[in-house]
Amino acid sequence: MTPVNTTPAKQRRARKAVRSNGAYHATGIAISLFFLAPFAIAFLASFRHGAEARLPPLPPWPTNGFSLDAYGSLDGFGAGIWRHTINSLLVSLATVVLTVAVSLLAGYGFSRYRFPLKNVLFVLIIATLMIPFQSILTPLFIILAKLGLNNSLFGLTLIYVTLQLPFSVFMMRNAFDAVPKEIEEAARIDGARDLRLLVRVLLPLVLPGVATVAIFAFLNAWNEFLAALILLASNEKFTLPVLMMAVRAGRLGAVNWGAVQAGVAVMTIPCLIVFLLLQRYYMRGLMAGAVK
Repeated sequence: MTPVNTTPAKQRRARKAVRSNGAYHATGIAISLFFLAPFAIAFLASFRHGAEARLPPLPPWPTNGFSLDAYGSLDGFGAGIWRHTINSLLVSLATVVLTVAVSLLAGYGFSRYRFPLKNVLFVLIIATLMIPFQSILTPLFIILAKLGLNNSLFGLTLIYVTLQLPFSVFMMRNAFDAVPKEIEEAARIDGARDLRLLVRVLLPLVLPGVATVAIFAFLNAWNEFLAALILLASNEKFTLPVLMMAVRAGRLGAVNWGAVQAGVAVMTIPCLIVFLLLQRYYMRGLMAGAVK
């Protein structure tokens, strides 16, 4: 019998695979460029020189050389870009720490302990996600006024933590539910008790969930505008989103586009850094508890 020549078939399959992979990567690159284009435009436009920086950001690239004039103009708004950046960092980092600490303990409790009305309480916590934030601003303002925390970065942090907790508790309960109970039982046999067990044994296993909670808490606190505008009254305590609203409104109707693009760059960079540092845990955290 004459052996069948399979070489042409293999070559056709190889060419088809190459074309398929090429189309896949080309589509991915095109989508990536589509999403990255606004950031690239804002970043390049923030380095335009002098009067050119005040023009609308198209074309975005500097034609008279790179300059930091736009960042100097941005620093002239409010109490200065550094002051407002520090305010935003303090509020965002404090929100992350408090949100992670409370949701970690709450998620562990809801996942591992039995107590009366546990499921009812958990459903009530999740149900608060359906309440529009704008509808409770007035009660929150009154509560902070009674506590003497109006026009306070700490009071604003507490508001952000409160708004972030329902989602965070849900995420952490799912993360703990995905951890086999046999690991916890083995640790208890070895002498580990609740707090030590949580910190030494379970915390490394739920790090993807913690990273997800931290990313969402940081991004929401960093970019939130309405609560900061209403609950803060002093110019020195405003966060970056409030400053950017003042820059965007302009003076006497004139918008300094260079300062706007510089502000966009300043606000984007910390978000990118946080996401890139924690991206390895992000998808794993979102999927925690999805598959038993």
